[in-house]
Amino acid sequence: MKKERSKKYRLIQGLRILSQTAFFVLFIYLLFGTHFPGEDYIERVEIFFHFDPLLAVATLIASRTFFASFVFAALTIVLTFILGRVACGWVCPLGSIHQFFSFTFKKSKLLRPKKLEDNRTAWKYYLLVFILVGTLFSLDLVGILDPLSLLYRSFTVSVFPVFSNSFSSFIGILFGLNLSSLGSSLAQFFENLALNSTFRQGFFIGVLFIGTIALNLSRERFWCRYLCPLGAFLGLASRWNVLKLRIDPQKCIECGLCTIHCETQANPFPEEEWKSSECVYCYTCSSICPTSAVGFPLKSTPEEIARIDLSRRKLIFTSLLGVLAVPFFRLSPSIKRASPKLIRPPGALPEDMFLKKCVKCGECMKACPTNALQPALTEAGPEGIWTPILVARIGYCEYYCSLCSQVCPTGAIKELAVEEKTKIKIGLAWVNKSRCIPYVLGTPCIVCEEHCPTSPKAIKLVKTEVLLPDGTTKNPAAPVIDTELCIGCGICETKCPVVDEPAIYVTSVGESRSEKNQLLLDLIKPGEETF
Repeated sequence: MKKERSKKYRLIQGLRILSQTAFFVLFIYLLFGTHFPGEDYIERVEIFFHFDPLLAVATLIASRTFFASFVFAALTIVLTFILGRVACGWVCPLGSIHQFFSFTFKKSKLLRPKKLEDNRTAWKYYLLVFILVGTLFSLDLVGILDPLSLLYRSFTVSVFPVFSNSFSSFIGILFGLNLSSLGSSLAQFFENLALNSTFRQGFFIGVLFIGTIALNLSRERFWCRYLCPLGAFLGLASRWNVLKLRIDPQKCIECGLCTIHCETQANPFPEEEWKSSECVYCYTCSSICPTSAVGFPLKSTPEEIARIDLSRRKLIFTSLLGVLAVPFFRLSPSIKRASPKLIRPPGALPEDMFLKKCVKCGECMKACPTNALQPALTEAGPEGIWTPILVARIGYCEYYCSLCSQVCPTGAIKELAVEEKTKIKIGLAWVNKSRCIPYVLGTPCIVCEEHCPTSPKAIKLVKTEVLLPDGTTKNPAAPVIDTELCIGCGICETKCPVVDEPAIYVTSVGESRSEKNQLLLDLIKPGEETF
């Protein structure tokens, strides 16, 4: 029999690669565009998230509220219902990255594809069940494993900072080689990118991201095959699609190449074992077939395929784990008393609702012009890992900026106009008199008062008497906080000249979004005497 690969499907495969490239470029463009544009308005740079049906369903169930922008997710469901998991194979930027590295590892002989008989493809369905059961009890963990959240967070917190530091070093080398003109031009270009380069968990999140890529050394598109909960969700929705695999028995030589090189373990051969729910329509099987035996004809009437092979016992066990995870993830000291370091962005919903809606994507962190927003680790307990908090030692909340509220894809941060934002308290500043320069050295320092953005200023300078070690006294003007005017923006802490531990610091107490996290406990009322 004459061996000849299908030109039709090789062309379709080329179109798929173009589609993946175009959507990945769009992802990068939107991510680069998530920064201060010179005015307090930013385009809909978070639009990718609104086509993610898993985020839509999880936040809807967890918060019991529907975010209108997620209406676009219905388009993804309809497309998947009709054509199968084409979004995974043609659109998903994380899937494109994994496919690129899988291809690279194959070409470099680091990965040798082979036919597999394992049922590990069920893992992602159990993960999906675990996540959705948790949402029934308002525990929203979808952002940890959702591919879009994972990718945005990894690029924002790790990939871009690495690029930023590398580019800065390269510019330094150019200046060292007396190429000042080129160095200045590149420095200006780099400055316009407005990349935040300091994140407390950049290394850890970067290692996790590199780890997901390294898994492709074991299996092609390992993440997509075994771990992606969005892929599992779309797999369930794709069971009645109209694109069906067909193998021509007259042409098939039973070489098994289609199954060996299948990127998601959909098992094209034999035809009756093909798993439509696993197929991402990359068309590798049809383009690699030496006799053009494999095809995907379009049928006007969809055929229902066999159910996904899941163990009932494991489904029950996974569901129980999802229930047990709820109290476990809510183990946090902040239940007793609010964490002083848990300073949320202006417009953040009350903490319980915020955690139900935040998908840990990092969009707000990328948009923050001062690099103030950082991924939480322990400040909000296990449930709040990688949610945004303000760390004033790194940056401050810009007074005339509300970009974080504009780019939040789920409404966890309420969209605010600047006029509204400037009236919101996210915390209060406090002076550590044992470290403050005027209080300790008797030397004048007005840095914190100078930078305070409120009008009238929340930091006042008051004459004080300081006893010095030699027995003499001085009367410098020292800072005092007006708790009625302070909004907790943190610029005072950021700009404080005391190097290791600033003499003025911000805590979350007094925040507008909380009735409980106020200055005094309920048992102590202002004006009451205590004994």
